[in-house]
Amino acid sequence: MNTNQMLDVGRQAQYNDTVVRQFSLAAVLWGVVGMLVGVVIAAQLAFPDLTAGIAWLSYGRLRPLHTNAVIFAFGGCVLFASSYYVVQRTCQTRLFGGPLASITFWGWQLVIVAAAISLPLGYTSGKEYAELEWPIDILIAVVWVSYAIVFFGTIGQRKIRHIYVANWFFGAFILTVALLHIVNSAALPAGWMKSYSAYAGVQDAMVQWWYGHNAVGFFLTAGFLGIMYYFIPKQANRPVFSYRLSIVHFWALIFTYMWAGPHHLHYTALPDWAQSVGMLFSLILLAPSWGGMINGIMTLSGAWHKLRDDPILRFLIVSLSFYGMSTFEGPMMSIKTVNALSHYTDWTVGHVHSGALGWVGLISMGCLYFLIPKLYGLQKMYSVRAIEVHFWVATVGIVLYIAAMWIAGVMQGLMWRAINEDGTLTYTFAESVKATFPYYLIRLAGGVLYLSGMVLMAFNVVMTVLQGRKVSTPIPPPVGEASHAPNPSLQGA
Repeated sequence: MNTNQMLDVGRQAQYNDTVVRQFSLAAVLWGVVGMLVGVVIAAQLAFPDLTAGIAWLSYGRLRPLHTNAVIFAFGGCVLFASSYYVVQRTCQTRLFGGPLASITFWGWQLVIVAAAISLPLGYTSGKEYAELEWPIDILIAVVWVSYAIVFFGTIGQRKIRHIYVANWFFGAFILTVALLHIVNSAALPAGWMKSYSAYAGVQDAMVQWWYGHNAVGFFLTAGFLGIMYYFIPKQANRPVFSYRLSIVHFWALIFTYMWAGPHHLHYTALPDWAQSVGMLFSLILLAPSWGGMINGIMTLSGAWHKLRDDPILRFLIVSLSFYGMSTFEGPMMSIKTVNALSHYTDWTVGHVHSGALGWVGLISMGCLYFLIPKLYGLQKMYSVRAIEVHFWVATVGIVLYIAAMWIAGVMQGLMWRAINEDGTLTYTFAESVKATFPYYLIRLAGGVLYLSGMVLMAFNVVMTVLQGRKVSTPIPPPVGEASHAPNPSLQGA
C-alpha cells in the first residue's frame, strides 16, 4: 500500500459511513416494497376486482402508499445516503452532530413505517404527495431540521474553502423541501389522525401545487442533480464538463422552478394570469434543465467507450437521457392548448413515470451500485453481470410503461373531445376506458420488469454485503476516492 492509499484509508476511517450504509440498505428494501405496491395498483387498474373489495387493499389507499414509498422511502433514503457520503468527502470532515445523523435515520424509518400503517387504514389529508396526517408531518419536520443541522454543520466545519457544486444542489434541496413541507402541511387538528388544511378553496389548491411541483423540482430533481454532479465524474474518472455551466445551472434552476406550479391548475378557478405565469416559467425551465443534462452527459467526452464495459456508468448516463426527455415534455404539457388535451389523461402518468422510473430510478440505482461495495471494503459488486441484466430489464420496463401511457393518454384526450355533428359526444367515458385496457396490460408488464430488476438488485446487494463482511482487511479504495471532489483540478474555480 503506497502513501496515497494509506492516507485515503485513514481519511475514510474518520468518516461516519455507518449511517450511509444504513440508508443505502434501507433504500434497496423500500425500493422493492414501493415498486411491488406499484405493480399491484397497476394490476388493479386492469383488473378492478383483484383485491376482492378489501378496503385497505383498495386502489385509493394503495396509490398514496405507492407514491410515498417510492418518493420518500426509496428516493429519500438514496438522498440521505448520497448527501451524507458526498458532503464528508468533498469537505474532508466527519458528519457534524455526532449521533444526530443516526437519529435522522431512525426518525425517517419511523416516518415510513407510520405512513405504511396509516395510509392503508384510510388516514389521509387528501393532498397529493402530502397525504400524511399532522402527527407524522410534525415528525417529518423534526427529522428534516435535524438533517439540515447535520448537513450544513458539516459544510461549516469543512477543511477546505471551496464548496463543491453537488453540495449546492443538496443544500438547496434540503432548505426548500423544509419550507415546502412546513407551509403546505399547516393544518388545524381535529383529532389524533384528522385535520383540516389551514387554507381553503383555490388558495389551498395553489399552495398544494406550489408544494407539489416543487417537491418534484427539489426533492426529485435538485437532490438527484447533486448525485449526478458527484457520481458521474467519479465513476467516469473525468472532471465535470463545465464547472461554470454547473453554477449557471444551479442558480437558473432554483430560481425558475419555484414559479412553475400553477401549470397544474390550467382551466380551473385559479386566476388566468397565475396560470399563464406558471406556463411561462415552465417554458423557461427547459433551458437550465437541458443545460444540466448536457453538462452531465458531456462529462463523458473522450471516454464514451466506458459505456460499453461499465453498467454503473450506463445507469447514470441513461438516467440523464430520461431527465432531458422529461424536462422537455413537462414544459410542452404546460402550454395551455397542449394541456387541454393531456390533462386528466394517462399521458400525465407516462410523463411522471418517465421522470420517476427513468431519471430518479436509474440514477438512484447507479448511485447505490457505486456506494455499496465501497461501504463494505470491496472494489465491485458481487455480480457485475447482474448489474448488466438489471439495466436492460429496467430500461425495457420503462419504455413499455411510458410508451403505453403516452399512447393511451393521447387516445383518451382525443376520444373525450370528439363530438358529433349535432354537438353530442362521440364516445362515452366507458368506451374510452375499454379502449385503454390493452395499454394497461402493457403498463403492467413494464412495471413487472422494473420490479424484477429491483429484486435482482436486492439479491446482488445482499450477496455483496455478505461478501464484504468476510473481508477482514478492507481493500483500499482507488487513489483519489477520498479526495475533496470528483474534479480536483477545478478546486477554487
